[in-house]
Amino acid sequence: MQGIEQARSAPGEASRGAEASQYLAFLLDRETFAIRILVIREIIEHRSLTAVPMMPPWIAGVINLRGAAVPVVDLSVRFGRPATQVTKRTCIVIVEVDLGGQRQNVGLVVDSVQAVLEIAPRDIEPVPPFGVKLNTEFLGGVGKVDGKFVILLNVDRVVAAEDLAAAAGAATPGAAAS
Repeated sequence: MQGIEQARSAPGEASRGAEASQYLAFLLDRETFAIRILVIREIIEHRSLTAVPMMPPWIAGVINLRGAAVPVVDLSVRFGRPATQVTKRTCIVIVEVDLGGQRQNVGLVVDSVQAVLEIAPRDIEPVPPFGVKLNTEFLGGVGKVDGKFVILLNVDRVVAAEDLAAAAGAATPGAAAS
């Protein structure tokens, strides 16, 4: 965790010149993805989730994180894949996202956390228009690291306000579909 704390306060992030940004790399169904360190609040081991009735399948439930109910998204299901099989390496990455102008903590279930990567802006390419098996609006680009590609996620889009609002509306008794 010390590395994440140091990365969050790394100088040069605001200027974003040609300096590398740090990303947390993780595995999801044997594919490497990464998200910016700046949005990560903590990484916790997978724990029992409380199911919330009438939520879409990609919302795995909620956890109690120091007295606050935090929704947890199963990224595999969100990306149209089978639910994550929980193992001893499965983690929940707590991220802070923008939900309609408010910052909210949300958990993301990942198979395992791999490393903190530094990726220079010159090593990030736009999402290719083909060959990607995900909704491209979830993606922030493709990073090149040591001759390999890493899919960079746009966490605010993965956990979009309108999707969570729609999910919350679906869970509200008597909510009407428009």
